Amino acid sequence: MRRLLPVLALVGTVLKGPALAVQPSEVLADPTMEARAREIGRELRCLVCQNQSIDDSDADLARDLRVMVRERLTAGDSDRQVIDYIVSRYGDFVLMKPPVKPETWALWFGPAAIGGAGLLALVLYFRRRGGAGSGGAAPLSAAEEERIARMLEDRRG
Repeated sequence: MRRLLPVLALVGTVLKGPALAVQPSEVLADPTMEARAREIGRELRCLVCQNQSIDDSDADLARDLRVMVRERLTAGDSDRQVIDYIVSRYGDFVLMKPPVKPETWALWFGPAAIGGAGLLALVLYFRRRGGAGSGGAAPLSAAEEERIARMLEDRRG
């Protein structure tokens, strides 16, 4: 039983899920409005952390954005209006899934373009080198083959 307790504690920690950074003072009294705020919060990126939503981030800016989302919802804005308001202030980068448009092409296609360029560079490198296994050496002439055969005969003795 003693061996099982640390394992159960670890499993409980993993299954608990990510801890949300939303403070009790930020939570709205209306559960429906709070659920909407949480859903919007998962769609917005923390501009400080960049790999976390504002609901998961402890950064001061993320807290300010969470408060702003809740203020806009309380004022009667729809979910789309709240998101549009935040995007108008911070740009498309604040969205966890930015739209595909010319301004965000680098976000969407940049990694694939860099990977493709690297793959093309490798292919060209190995082609110029004469293949991965050949080492670029020319085949032996008949005289060279004969000389190697004599050297091997002498070595066998």
